[in-house]
Amino acid sequence: MMKSNSEATVRLLVVHGPNLNLLGKREVDVYGDVTLRDIDRALSEEASKHEVEIRTFQSNHEGELIDTIHDAADWADGIVINPAAYTHTSVALRDAIASVGLPAIEVHLSNVHAREGFRQRSMIAPVCIGQIAGLGFRSYLLGMTGIVAHIRDARRRSEEG
Repeated sequence: MMKSNSEATVRLLVVHGPNLNLLGKREVDVYGDVTLRDIDRALSEEASKHEVEIRTFQSNHEGELIDTIHDAADWADGIVINPAAYTHTSVALRDAIASVGLPAIEVHLSNVHAREGFRQRSMIAPVCIGQIAGLGFRSYLLGMTGIVAHIRDARRRSEEG
């Protein structure tokens, strides 16, 4: 039996911003002891259960993050992004997400709204369909679940309409 478009594989880009390569070593009291490799592994395991293809990318360089988001327009259905410190400063990253036309969810390991004042404002959230913060590595898993549901719902509506 052929699957409908709404049930077809969802392709996601997962973007990890600056300093996330140091997870498990840096500020363990804030970010926990889970490494970036642990997060990517958990995402991959969960994705394989739900017909989701993920590609992950981490960089400490804003331009590389932007180029990766631009490239995703050619293959991805959505984006899960932890912009890290760029959350609060990067109009360029915000514009990249807005320009590719892919739904995105912003995720954070820590509860940015309970931290320093400068961390409580996101340049990225206004161009995302949602934001999940404060649940450690589970923020990523919930972000993936949310974006996949959003994409499949949009596909279903398209099939019906």
